[in-house]
This record gives sequence, C-alpha cells and structure tokens, in this order.
Amino acid sequence: MSVAAPPLVLLAGMNCTADLWADGGLDGAIRPLLDRPTITDQVAALLDGLPDRFVVVGHSLGGIVGMALALAAPSRVAGLCLVSTNAKAPTDAQRAGWGDWLAQLDEGGEPRGLQESILSPLLGEALVRDRPDLVQRTLSMGEETGLERLRAQLRMQLTRTDLLARLPDLPMPTLVVSGLDDVICPPHFHTEIVSAMPDARLVTLDAGHLLPLERPREFGRLVRSWMSQQRL
Repeated sequence: MSVAAPPLVLLAGMNCTADLWADGGLDGAIRPLLDRPTITDQVAALLDGLPDRFVVVGHSLGGIVGMALALAAPSRVAGLCLVSTNAKAPTDAQRAGWGDWLAQLDEGGEPRGLQESILSPLLGEALVRDRPDLVQRTLSMGEETGLERLRAQLRMQLTRTDLLARLPDLPMPTLVVSGLDDVICPPHFHTEIVSAMPDARLVTLDAGHLLPLERPREFGRLVRSWMSQQRL
C-alpha cells in the first residue's frame, strides 16, 4: 500500500504573502501566516496547527522560522527547503533597521510604504524599472500583510538567534536556493548553511531576494524535482 506524501508548507518572508508562491505550481500547499512576536511563539503555533509530518519551504524570515521549526521537532519535518535566507544572528545594523521600521509604524507609517522604500534590494534596479507588474505585486503584498502582522514580524526578527551552529543536528534532506543577485541574503549566506548541514544541496538561480516571485516556474520545477528525487 502506497504512503501519501507529506504535505508542503510554504512560509513567506517578512511583509510578504501567499502571492510570493502563486505562480510556482505548488498547488495544494499549506500557507500559514507568520504573525507571532517571537520565533519561539511562532514555532509553537505552527507545531500546534500543522499535520504530524510535513515538508517546509521557507523564504527569508520564513526560512529562519523553518530552521527553528526543524530544530524544535526534527521528527516532524520530512524535508526542508530554504530560500533567500540567513542562519546567522542579526547584526546591530539589522536590529536598528527593524527598530526604525517599528518606530515608523508607530508614527503612522504603512507596510506598503515601507515595502516601497526597499524595492531595489528586494527586486533589483532592473526589475523595478522594467517589471511594473512585479513592483505592484510586491507593494500589494506589503499592503495585504497589514500593520499588526508586520509589527509582529519585526518583533519576531528581534528575537532571532544564531542557528548556524545548530544546523549539523538537522538530518532531513534540505534544498537551499540562493539568488545570484540577492543583496539582502547574498549567496555566501547559503553556502554557509549547506556547509553546516549533513544532507543539503545548493542551487543558485539568476534572481534577487524575491526569488519565488521573480522566477516562479523555475523555482517550482526545482522544488518539485527535489521532492521527487527525495521521494517526499
């Protein structure tokens, strides 16, 4: 008797929504919201609500939560795909930036406007100039995220710790996907992750930080192929 494949869980990055994955052909996946103020609380909420066993695909902050989730309950995570992410502790500059965004939200700022302020790092100057459709979708994701969820995500960022030293404890097959032009989580972040893990494969695509939005079909094919090879 065949055993059903574990469901796919997609965790989008900060100020992003399920639209990040919309064109990748990853139909039927579970798309939880990241809306808790600490990594620990978010992991607990996910473990409480997800099936007994699943495959995690996490982008940026979603990848960080995915790593923490796998470390908290490795027997429940059948496979892990980490995209445009970072396993290291935040820098002082990052903490200051998140604190500044929280202050702007408290002063009446909006998630869409904050998203607009980092369009070039998210998409790259060429796409900002030539792909108004991707620009609009990126801004709309910020608008849909909303004030309270972005505030929780910023607070969650501030609770991050170093995960890199703990990654050798993760036994599950792992696919790490990096964007060649990602200035937020550059390729060497992903090389560090793969080097630390016992069963990890690195693929680098010609893309920026919002890789699943920019290269959806290529990304979706890559994930489906990896899952098939791992018999997930």
